[in-house]
Order: sequence, then C-alpha cells, then structure tokens
Amino acid sequence: MARTLTVAALQTSYGMDMQANIAKTTDLIRQAADQGAQVILPSELFQGPYFCVTQEERWFAEAHPWREHPCVTALAPLAAELGVVLPISIFEREGPHYFNSLVMVDADGSPMGVYRKSHIPDGPGYQEKYYFRPGDTGFRVWDTKFGKVGVGICWDQWYPEAARAMALMGAEVLLYPTAIGSEPHDPTLDTAAPWRRAMQGHAVSNVIPVVGANRIGFEPWENYPNGGQAFYGSSFIADHRGDLVSALGDQEGIVAASFDLDFLATHRAAWGFFRDRRTDLYGGLVNPRPV
Repeated sequence: MARTLTVAALQTSYGMDMQANIAKTTDLIRQAADQGAQVILPSELFQGPYFCVTQEERWFAEAHPWREHPCVTALAPLAAELGVVLPISIFEREGPHYFNSLVMVDADGSPMGVYRKSHIPDGPGYQEKYYFRPGDTGFRVWDTKFGKVGVGICWDQWYPEAARAMALMGAEVLLYPTAIGSEPHDPTLDTAAPWRRAMQGHAVSNVIPVVGANRIGFEPWENYPNGGQAFYGSSFIADHRGDLVSALGDQEGIVAASFDLDFLATHRAAWGFFRDRRTDLYGGLVNPRPV
C-alpha cells in the first residue's frame, strides 16, 4: 500500500491580538484537517504583525521559551485532537537570546523539538538582525507520524544549500513559513514570482514537494514608507517537478495537495542527484543539533 502524504498551507492576515490570531489559525487548521490534510503549515510569526519592519525594543516582550509559547500551548492539544502535524512558527526567548523559531508538533500533540532560523535578513522592511540571533540548531528534519518533514523559515528559502541539506537528511517534503511583501526602498519591486521560483527550483533539484505559506494584508506602521507593509500571499504547493499543484493569490485560503511518498522515493533515486553528489565537498553543512 502506497504511503500518501497530504499537506496544506494556510494564508491569512494577522493583527495585534495574539489570542485572536491563534483563534483564526485554529479555525483554518480545522478547515484544512476537514479537507484531509495531515501536515498543516501556518505562515511565519503568525502570533502577531510582522514587527521586524522597524527596530523597537517593546517587541522583545512578545517572545517566550518555546515549550511555553502561547502558540505552542494552544495548538499542541489541537494537533492531538485532529491527529495532524503542526509546524508552529514563534518568536522564541532562550535566556538572554532571541530566535525566529519553529516548533514541530507531531500528530499526538507532542512537541518534537525546535528549529531556529539559520539565515537572518537585515534590510529595509526586514530588520530581523535587531531581534534574532542566527539559529544554532542546524537544519532539522522530523520523522513525524506521516513522513519526514524538513522546514526552513522565510529567508532560509533563498538558499539552495538549506534545501539540499534537509534532503540529504531524509526529508520527504520541504516546508517554508514566510512573511514577505512590499519593499519600502523600492515600491516598484515585486518579489512574489522570484520567491516562488526559488522554491520551485528546490523541488526540482531535490525531487521533492515544496510548500510555501505566506501572510496577506496591509499592516500599518507609523512613520513607515507608504504607511505600512503589504504582504502578497502567493502561497503554493509545488510537486517534485517544480510544477504548481495548488496556489493562491492575495486572498485568504488554504492550499492542499497529496503525494505518493513511495513513488517519490523511487523517482528521486532514479534521477541520481544524491548518488552522484560529492560528499567530500559538503563539509559540516548537515550537522543537526537537536534541542
């Protein structure tokens, strides 16, 4: 009997109220589970607005230890109730350190560990280095109830070596929660298509499905260019060929798709990308350090 994995990504807007954001995410997770999704991906930092547009120390108060984060404590029981896997993006505090992190919760509601975002952007509208340290976990792949899941967070998605590292670690699907939209220094710059194409390339080069979840909506900020940040959505699922099998524009919704993992494993072997790789050139790229 074939091993089938059904994945989904959520796309919506978020406001200032964390509990309201969790409730909104909960409703979408239930909808995705009703559609048969087994692994359901919310977007990056769905706990609130994407606060990294500016440097304001007040936002550090919104970080929590990953095991105690309100998003984790609220959604882990939901994962158990619905029998689904939930990758939960959070603003994490560990002692004096702060990370942009993701907690993987298995279908029984148990947290499997944390991944801390490896690549941290620092530019107009995306000033994350003020808030987050570079991750210290290495890339992570979790052996969940439904399959082996690798996750990169937003800026990680531009790096092909991150996708390859997770594939080398046995990932059967790659997930990328994201918060990306307008560029305040250049209002004519639209990154939506390159954002998708970069991840579609990971799908092709690793013969693996790729899921991208982005937020939508306009988030106002005082004294910010054009009055705030607009997020373009464009969430999608690409198959092992890089073809889009489910995609959204800038509307709220869910993308979902099912994949035959046994077929993909055979097809991946036939391409020979991993047979022919130069292991001596990779060094310590794949070096998971579970937390």
